[in-house]
Formats: sequence, C-alpha cells, structure tokens
Amino acid sequence: MSNTITHRILLLGSGGREHAIALQLNKSKKCSHLFIGPGNAGTATCGENVPLNPLDFVEVRDFVLRESITMVVVGPEEPLVKGIWDFFRADAALQHVLLIGPSAAGAILEGSKAWAKQFMQRYHIPTAQYKEFTAATLSDGLAYLANHPLPIVLKADGLAAGKGVVICTSVKEAQLEFSEMLGGKFGGASATVVVEAFLSGIEFSVFVLTDGKNYKILPEAKDYKRIGEGDTGPNTGGMGAVSPVPFADAAMWNKVEERIIIPTVNGLKKEKIPYVGFIFFGLIVVEGEPFVIEYNCRMGDPETEVVMPRLKSDLVALLHACATGKLKRMTVKQDKRTATTVMLVSKGYPGTYEKGKEISGLDEIKGSIVLHAGTKTQGDAVISNGGRVIAVTSFGKDIPSALRKSYRNARKIKFDGRYFRRDIGKDLM
Repeated sequence: MSNTITHRILLLGSGGREHAIALQLNKSKKCSHLFIGPGNAGTATCGENVPLNPLDFVEVRDFVLRESITMVVVGPEEPLVKGIWDFFRADAALQHVLLIGPSAAGAILEGSKAWAKQFMQRYHIPTAQYKEFTAATLSDGLAYLANHPLPIVLKADGLAAGKGVVICTSVKEAQLEFSEMLGGKFGGASATVVVEAFLSGIEFSVFVLTDGKNYKILPEAKDYKRIGEGDTGPNTGGMGAVSPVPFADAAMWNKVEERIIIPTVNGLKKEKIPYVGFIFFGLIVVEGEPFVIEYNCRMGDPETEVVMPRLKSDLVALLHACATGKLKRMTVKQDKRTATTVMLVSKGYPGTYEKGKEISGLDEIKGSIVLHAGTKTQGDAVISNGGRVIAVTSFGKDIPSALRKSYRNARKIKFDGRYFRRDIGKDLM
C-alpha cells in the first residue's frame, strides 16, 4: 500500500468487537476519518458514531456516497450473510469502495452449518460426524437420536445469535429439543437441524485474513462461552478470552495450517467463491488432533478484544492489501505479551435482562483497556444497552499477571446487576 493512500472508513457494528477494531483503525496514519455505524459509547472515542442500520444496505450506500467513504469494514455476520458485499459489487457507484467481508456465497460458511459440514467433507477437513434433518424428516431424526451415542450436539443450521447450539445428555432431552428446534424455536434458523457427534477436548479460536488466494494468520485466542464458572449454565456470546493459547505450539499450528486453513482457502478458491476478509475457525483439540467445530465469516467476540490489541501491524494497510489482492506481500506482527479480557454482563443475561443502568468507575481504570460492548451515552452518563456491557482487556507477561489487572479493574466498574465470571483462563494456568 502506497504511503500516500489514506482511507475514509466506515466500520459497521456496535459491539465490543467493533470497539476493538475501531481502536486499531484509528491508530493508523492511513485512516483519515473513521465513522462507526451505529457504534456505542466506546467507539465514539475512536471516531464518529453515525445512526446507521448495518442491515439497511440502501441507507449504508447513501451514507458511503455522501461521505466519500473508500473502505467499509463489516463487523457482524448478519449483513454479510444477507449479501452486503454482493449489493456493493452490483452498484456501479460503489465499485471504487473496498468492502472488507465475504460475498453471501462465502458467508454461508457461517450462515449454514449444514453447508459448512458439506464443504468440510468435500475437502477432507477434520470435523465431527453429522447428519442433517428438516421437519419433513422429523421421524427419521427422532429414530436416529434414539440410537446416537451421548452426549448429542444439536445445531440450528442458520444464524441464531450464538445460541443455536445445544448439548444434550439424554436421548429424551435431545428428542424434545430436536422437535422444538424443527418446530420453530429459533425461527427460520432451525428449519434444518444438524445432529453432530460430541467431541471431548479443549477449544480455541483461529483467525485468518484472506484475499481469496492468500491468507495471513492473526493471533489466536480461547474464549469462554458459558455464563457460569467452571463452564456451567447456558451459552452466551462470550464471557471472556485469552491470547495466545499455551497449547497452540509449533506442532499444533502445523496441523491446523496444513489440514484446516489451507484446504479451506483453497476450497473457496476452487469453488470460485469471492472471499475477502476474516475467517474464524472454531477448533477443538481431541487427543492432540485439531477438528473444526464451526466457521464464522467475521472476527469472533470476545476474542477480538484480545486479538486486536495484540496486533502490531497496521490494520488499515492489512485490510487494503486484502481487498486489493496483495495480501501475500504483507507481514503480521504480534505483541508477544499475553492479553486477557473479562466481560461484564447484565443481570439475567443470556436470558431476559434490563438495560439503561448507569455505569460508574470507568474513569478509575488504570493499566487496562476498556472496550464497550453494550453501552450508549445518555447526557453525560454512560448506560448499559445490552446483555454484554463492558470488556476489560489487560496485558501481562503471562495469563495470571494479565488476569490480575483485568479483575482488579473489572471490580472498579459498577452498574446495577453487574456480573462477571471469576475463572476466565484458569483452565490454562
């Protein structure tokens, strides 16, 4: 990327992931102006929040043209699955705009669990055995479950806001959940249900940036999805994360790259699927061997809150090279320190929770990065505006030292009903 090229950038989204990305974009001398649509109270300190709906493509297009935007970075998955890349490519007035995110055909990696499974089978990418069912094959599915080894993993095929995966410990529970899912529990997302063999092991998240031909590996992370300590209770969008992951050594990386990353990128290329942007690989290590649990077509959350702070390369330069097919010449530099993040959530999350709680203590934080997930400003106050509210990210020489900072500062931030897990990263120490 020429040193003279700068970008007017629009970042779409409003969560902790977007705040972490906004901080990196704003750092770059190649970013002349940063807009975040719609953003949150934290992103407002990195750029200019604008009241855009990321799913209203016409509204986004009109803003891009009015403000002479030259790069659009799509944070969440839904606009990608619904085809924002295709919308931009089909409009002659938007041809000059670099859009970071895959086509709808590429985003189906996340948009359809069944399609992703079929893709992995085609390219011999290691994953759990599975079968898929619809309402038309309900009775076949119930019979299949009756003889399935326990536990049983059920996945809604489509997007279900991170809540469409259920692990059942009895046949009766699995059959009831299976029937409810096909009966519309997750709306259209569970019109098809994937029944998957349970894999026992340790999970971690791998991220790459690809221009459709080449790829660059970003820092990896491990997140903690369940609401309760000791990984108990229902799944959430994520309660915390650590990076790097101690067990991801050179031998493991070699397996991940050779068996999973390269076949995935080459498979997309072979099928002529346009893919410019991030691929998230949700992996599980079983007896030393990595398997794919899921793909996402964007960065993970809360992993981004530890991955982006560890990125020492210029993010705008990386994204420009990605969108112009020149990623091969770029290098990714990582901070060697450990980063940890602890998520502060609203009482009742991931179920029914209240918003509008005033947040105090934000000005008392020292030695950590505060990343806003579900917040907004109301007058001079910052108030809660989501289930996950604030992520507290810290650096340290190792996991314990980084966690001490995150927890010390997490305790200073207060709002009515605030809750956070106190065991993030403990399984790696």
